[in-house]
Amino acid sequence: MRILFVADVFGAAGRLAVADRLPEIRKRLAPDFCVANAENLAAGFGLTPPLAEELFASGIDVLTGGNHTWDRRESLALLEENGRILRPANYPPGAPGRGAGVFVSRGGAKIAVLNLMGRVFLDALECPFRTADEAIPRLREETPILLVDFHAEATSEKIAMGRYLDGRVSAVIGTHTHVQTADETILPGGTAYLTDAGMTGPHDSVIGVKTDLILKRFLLKMPVRFEPAEGDPRLSGAVVDVDPASGRALRIERIHEKAGDLF
Repeated sequence: MRILFVADVFGAAGRLAVADRLPEIRKRLAPDFCVANAENLAAGFGLTPPLAEELFASGIDVLTGGNHTWDRRESLALLEENGRILRPANYPPGAPGRGAGVFVSRGGAKIAVLNLMGRVFLDALECPFRTADEAIPRLREETPILLVDFHAEATSEKIAMGRYLDGRVSAVIGTHTHVQTADETILPGGTAYLTDAGMTGPHDSVIGVKTDLILKRFLLKMPVRFEPAEGDPRLSGAVVDVDPASGRALRIERIHEKAGDLF
């Protein structure tokens, strides 16, 4: 079983990078299932029904989220209506949508996806570690193949989650910081781990936003309206090979590919 994870898709540049690179990547790597973090789809903040459908049409099977999931009013109904769109499972009870699901891959095997969000430097949500403890046994009743998108700021919290879930899930892939790390590994218990998958979007930027606006914010400490950049679009992510019988990861490889001239 081969799982392709597409890192945080940021704005128009990210969506165009998916459209430009994903067909060739899918042809070359032949993934059985594809997950993408989509909390930054709509100009960097949230997602909308048409943009979500655009990613599904490109071959993405499931969309995960994070702290920007709620930035668009349209996303509330979208999360309730579309089971292929997840938000972090450790939001309090009653929040729209769901944080995990079991899906069927192209080869017919079941795969579970669990979306969690960290608490260091982010909102004080329910404990992601205890939320994982509650969700994983239920998901593993249906399939041993389980991918976790851990949307978190602190490297230490991400590493801790990888170690905590080692041997219980197939992969823990970090998202949120938009800078791809070079620490992909298979942990001792058989879990593939990557601290951050990076960003699918404009890399001539500061994590997706126009550089001059970010510099103005740092230099003047005044409110600035962020706008997504466009230059140097790239698709980032990771591909994970999993033993379908045991759910143990066999291999993990980072992906970081430059897209064409899209604007």
